[in-house]
Amino acid sequence: MRHGGQILVDQLAINGARCAFTVPGESFLAALDGLHDAKIKTIICRQEGGASMMAEAWGKMTGEPGLCFVTRGPGLANAMAGLHIARQDSTPMILFLGLPAADTEDREAFQEIETKSVLGTFVKWTAVIRDIKRIPEYVSRAYHTALSGRPGPVVLGLPEDMLSSMAEVANAKPAQIPLVAPSGQAMAALGAALAKAERPMLIVGGPGWSTQTARTIEAFADKHALPVATAFRYQDYIDNRHRCYVGCAGIGIDPKLAAAIKDRHAPSQPK
Repeated sequence: MRHGGQILVDQLAINGARCAFTVPGESFLAALDGLHDAKIKTIICRQEGGASMMAEAWGKMTGEPGLCFVTRGPGLANAMAGLHIARQDSTPMILFLGLPAADTEDREAFQEIETKSVLGTFVKWTAVIRDIKRIPEYVSRAYHTALSGRPGPVVLGLPEDMLSSMAEVANAKPAQIPLVAPSGQAMAALGAALAKAERPMLIVGGPGWSTQTARTIEAFADKHALPVATAFRYQDYIDNRHRCYVGCAGIGIDPKLAAAIKDRHAPSQPK
């Protein structure tokens, strides 16, 4: 038998969680109890905005979902800035939101919010765990959703009575995220397009980056003598000292680079 907070934290540990950021709140005390005895390092923050920003930065640097625990009402409102950045920057992140007990739901309990209505269009997925026995299922889906396809933020609501109740629940297996790679046919098509291109340019961006990916791109650009620009928010995706790097194609773009990109999109003139 375990209480909901312990089941939740055990499932996070199974998925390899190493760190969580929080401003402690009375609505998720059971989760804090679980974190107290876990090997997951818990960082106590001064304000929820800072906690969510730190979780977002963790997700961006490690590729693991950044974990954040906040309480409802102003706690969530403060944390929304970090969620917004995670959404726009395709950063994996899971925010756990303390909610009032089920017997006060929809009665305008203290600082009560309707989680799905507030966050439904703001994050990649949001849900409320109302059944303690489904905690492993919801946490597993949160990891899969945060990490699959275009990564992004997920929010799980935690009613306080659900977290503090007891149950005998089996753990779920750790999330297994499929890796997507271009097919041989796609790479052959790319090679053919490069062979025919008169003024090719590579603009790099998107999620799922790594140091090894950057080295691969640099070698590819070297081999084909390709100028490489970076998209908005992805300036670090290639060494800016590399001979093929030509600048950032985002906000404040160099006018010469903008003109070069425009020129590359212009139809070729007959010779």
